[in-house]
Amino acid sequence: MNTLAEENYLKAIYHLSLNNVSVSTNQIAASLNTKAASVTDMLKKLAEKVLINYAKYQGVSLTPAGEKIAVCIIRKHRLWEYFLVEKLNFKWDEVHDMAEEMEHISSLELIDRLDKFMGYPRHDPHGDPIPDRDGNIKLNQLVSVAELPVNACGIVSGVRDHSPSFLQYLEKLQLIIGKKISVTEVVDYDRSVVLNSEGININISREVASNLLIAV
Repeated sequence: MNTLAEENYLKAIYHLSLNNVSVSTNQIAASLNTKAASVTDMLKKLAEKVLINYAKYQGVSLTPAGEKIAVCIIRKHRLWEYFLVEKLNFKWDEVHDMAEEMEHISSLELIDRLDKFMGYPRHDPHGDPIPDRDGNIKLNQLVSVAELPVNACGIVSGVRDHSPSFLQYLEKLQLIIGKKISVTEVVDYDRSVVLNSEGININISREVASNLLIAV
């Protein structure tokens, strides 16, 4: 049995490794808002359990056993987020912290029944893919609005920034999952973007455009 802290480390390493071959101690410390010395102590414990590959100054990667645990935690987190939004009517900016607690429930039977009860959803409320019970995860082929040329069209399908303030801002603009949009202008001065959705123009900054993902 792994501790809550160990599971959080494995999940953090998994997310960080999506964009890196190996993950540094400093990256993990920043992700978990802790000190590098504390990270080193935990990495030694995880290495002893053969959940990570770790050598000082050479970065960290998950072993197959560690990745299996990390993906299971992510599956539970995203299923609980889906349940909270779709069945209990929470908003998409309210559910992350609750799912952070619920993802550590150990009963896989409960999670399998939850998945079946909800009809085996493929994506959480933020557009992130939900792994299946065997750990298979189909990553979305998404691009940010900031990468699109004028006249490109697509459907809002995910976000890079999961902070409540960002999600609340998107909801205020009605740029929610499933919304059809088109790029009508990219402003030369600051690279801000003008979108059109249902006949309404929406101005967003370059930063917002970079964190808003669409399927084209």
